[in-house]
Amino acid sequence: MKVVVLGAGLMGKEVARDLIQNSKVERVFLADINTEVAQNFVATLNTDKIEVVELHAEQDDSLRAVISKGNVVVNALFYAFNERVAQLAIEMGVHSVDLGGHIGGVTENILELNEAAKEKGVTIIPDLGVAPGMINILTGYGASKLDEVESIKLYVGGIPVEPKPPLNYTRVFSLEGVFDHYTQPSKVIQKGRLEEVPSLSGIEPIYFDDFGVMEAFYTSGGISTLYKTFPNVQTLEYKTIRYRGHAEKFQLLADLGFLNNNNFVSVDNQNIPVRAVVREALHKELELGNKSDAVLLRVIVAGEKAQQQVTYEYEMIVKKDLTVNETAMARATANTISVVAQMIGEGIITERGVFAPESIVPGNAYIEEMAKRGVVIKETSHKSAMIVKW
Repeated sequence: MKVVVLGAGLMGKEVARDLIQNSKVERVFLADINTEVAQNFVATLNTDKIEVVELHAEQDDSLRAVISKGNVVVNALFYAFNERVAQLAIEMGVHSVDLGGHIGGVTENILELNEAAKEKGVTIIPDLGVAPGMINILTGYGASKLDEVESIKLYVGGIPVEPKPPLNYTRVFSLEGVFDHYTQPSKVIQKGRLEEVPSLSGIEPIYFDDFGVMEAFYTSGGISTLYKTFPNVQTLEYKTIRYRGHAEKFQLLADLGFLNNNNFVSVDNQNIPVRAVVREALHKELELGNKSDAVLLRVIVAGEKAQQQVTYEYEMIVKKDLTVNETAMARATANTISVVAQMIGEGIITERGVFAPESIVPGNAYIEEMAKRGVVIKETSHKSAMIVKW
């Protein structure tokens, strides 16, 4: 198996680190515009499996040349590239997975490529981060154990282990992505109807061991394809987990227009985008550095099984791996997309076309593989009284 990793940022590096542990992976091509950064990372791994290649992601010819080197491509670029990478992977006859970023119809457009992917005999699975990604796989797994699914509630948050006021937040992925998820509306299903609610709303308390009472609130993109896969549920909602008070503070920034892409101010006769200024100011302020982060996750899938009400709950608490300086977000995210890429490359996933994660990734095997990497997902279930139907 030869795997191409697009992007030598935090996630791309950790994907490459995981891939070389598999004896069935013959070669990893780590592609980035900054080959020096990639080479410096590879030098720390003591491996001859990885080849660094130059990539100019804005240029289709460069993408084609790099993608064609592998059997499977792992797209760890910013989500704006996802659709183009999927199209080119199909064109080159290469399987492809991406980290998602369910904003602006990107994933919906990729799903429209299903017939083209089938014709080329390739498998494309978008949205393979944590949310979307891990939560989709766990939802699909829980749903597979039920006769009828009635409710899906999803909670995920990447947070600092030791919060620093005033935002009590640490940057563990693109702030552009954070701003998008905080400002665009969130899809939900409430009382069986698909609706949109404002992000940063719907604040509720949620408890995790070692962290106490946190807050959870709606943000966009999290339910990904689930509203199409499970259109008949009564409840479907995704909320982001943060320390208490976080949503209110970011709501203020949003209300003031600081996160608006169309808000410009004139400074010394130059038009400056306010959002870019806020992004750069917070980028430095919210740097993780050597501090430890954590990812909290809870997936609750409820419904009917053999005339009983049954609930399956999946919970994960993962912290930064200090031995290799791998953030918790990278452990959860990079390992998810790497595991699924390897499932495709090894023939565990054999269906061809474009698939949502919840409809094709085997949940039990996924949980086992993540546990091998120190990312432990606990499943619990409980039943209630018999259902009597008249």
